[in-house]
Amino acid sequence: MSVDRVRGQRLTRSERLEVRRRIGNGESFEDAAGSVRCSTKTVQRVLNSVGGVHVRDRDRSKLRLSLREREEISLGIRAGESLREIARRLNCSPSTISREVSVNGGLGIYRAVAADEAAYRRARRPKPAKLSTCHGLREEVEAMLDKRWSPQQISARLVIEFPDDPEMRVSHETIYRSLFVQSWGALTKELTACLRTGRTRRRPHGRKDPGGYIKDMVVISDRPAEIEDRAVPGHWEGDLIVGSGGHSAIVTLVERQTRYVMLARIGRDKTSNHVCAAIARRIQDLPNHLMRSLTWDRGKELASHTQFTIDTGVQVYFCDPHSPWQRGSNENTNGLLRQYFPKGTDLSRHSRGDLDAVALALNNRPRKTLRWRTPAEALNEHLRSIQQGGVATTP
Repeated sequence: MSVDRVRGQRLTRSERLEVRRRIGNGESFEDAAGSVRCSTKTVQRVLNSVGGVHVRDRDRSKLRLSLREREEISLGIRAGESLREIARRLNCSPSTISREVSVNGGLGIYRAVAADEAAYRRARRPKPAKLSTCHGLREEVEAMLDKRWSPQQISARLVIEFPDDPEMRVSHETIYRSLFVQSWGALTKELTACLRTGRTRRRPHGRKDPGGYIKDMVVISDRPAEIEDRAVPGHWEGDLIVGSGGHSAIVTLVERQTRYVMLARIGRDKTSNHVCAAIARRIQDLPNHLMRSLTWDRGKELASHTQFTIDTGVQVYFCDPHSPWQRGSNENTNGLLRQYFPKGTDLSRHSRGDLDAVALALNNRPRKTLRWRTPAEALNEHLRSIQQGGVATTP
């Protein structure tokens, strides 16, 4: 659909009313935008300015019990019929009748009119947010947010502090929505500053799978078992950490068994040939048995993996789409590296000496997964075992 409206020209009052009328009647954003020759973004802004689409009168779903059917249930209960007999007479499931009666007070209290009105109220959308109706809960959540606690920590802590009060329960998702969706009217937008990320809105997670750009991929499911269970060293996980504006990056390599770290400087050139060459230079001094395979995500920077394997003899395996946990050691290390290379900084200004110093610091940092040994100690133990003709075991 082409937009004929001049850029920056505002909709007239009648056009805005027409957009609202069409959306209210169930038309799509594209159709409403086409009727006044504007973009769908403009339609969204029109709706946002008036608080969304006005709620239309609701129709009772034919899949739900009607007032007449509820009266039949009430009469059947008074006549002493079983719930199965009532269900058979109404041609519906006995579980439907059972739920209907139990949610409305049970056999001795059930009344058709009251049950019908309650069902109508429960079906109304949107429902009020729990944090806007339960003031005590909201005060506790706000106090914990002021302490810089995460929504997940708050949700778990409320169960501990109020074990016998079911009203003092809220999921972390509800807290996030109350912060990011101000129309819920529960938590003020200023409290988003208490979140670790400081974001004021949800970050979209949908993205295209870049795997389509990479030919002849060998997927992670084809890795040998010895790589998966970390039985022998020499199998690495790799990635890039990117600097400000995406214009600079550093290659990070982590050995799966010992967690030994190597860093390669690539500056501002993130083309596949340049990245593969930087990795090849970084690993050229390693013994052959310490560079057997490399597991990478689906970034285009390793699109030249076939030539890389020919040049180095190192087989490259690619993770499944959107599965960073398949390179868990590398992801954890990248988080540690951000202490030295903060996000939003220019990584091209760091020299090879700077990278070696950071790698040395990480390789001499005790790791719980290594029973508090350092990656350097674990790697040296393996090398000594090889020199003595022994068999290296899992650290």
